[in-house]
Amino acid sequence: MDVDFKKYPDGLAPAIVQDYNTQKVLMLGFMNEEALKKTEESGLVTFYSRSKKRLWTKGEESGHHLQLRQILLDCDKDSLLVKAVPTGPVCHTGADTCWSEKNHKEDFLSYLEQIIALRRVSDDQTSYVRQLFGKGINKIAQKVGEEAVELVIEAKDVNQQLFLGEAADLLFHYIVLLQAKNCSLADVIGVLEKRHQPK
Repeated sequence: MDVDFKKYPDGLAPAIVQDYNTQKVLMLGFMNEEALKKTEESGLVTFYSRSKKRLWTKGEESGHHLQLRQILLDCDKDSLLVKAVPTGPVCHTGADTCWSEKNHKEDFLSYLEQIIALRRVSDDQTSYVRQLFGKGINKIAQKVGEEAVELVIEAKDVNQQLFLGEAADLLFHYIVLLQAKNCSLADVIGVLEKRHQPK
């Protein structure tokens, strides 16, 4: 990667870190040639610390590393976009990001996946999701089948509100089934993206 480190008097190029999955901006650090090389070789994002005056791998003390997925160079070849997967909070304050933002996708389905995951391990015995997981994979799969049949029945009628209600029920239970199989909507989207053949 042909980074123009010489453009800066201290040889440090800005490196913006973005979550590979959520696309949230996590932090800003600085890399010199040595830090970039170590990042690429180790797979853990490493910066040059201006305060410590040495290379610094994110998480070397906290254990909250940034696992490298991709590095992009901007059009002027003087700044880096580092896409990584965090293994914990990124900011030294304990926040998800250095701008105190929650690190999640800005869409309701991702939020719903998180809620289902939390309720799966909840102590709340009255939680419908917890009860459903407690009944096992066969019951969850059966529920998805039932909701699919109900959706098909409503599709044959003209009541849009009932049809959308059944569609929502099916989607909800489908997400539960995915989690029961230790999968996510992102995994399914990944399959669809691989199958997609643009004209």
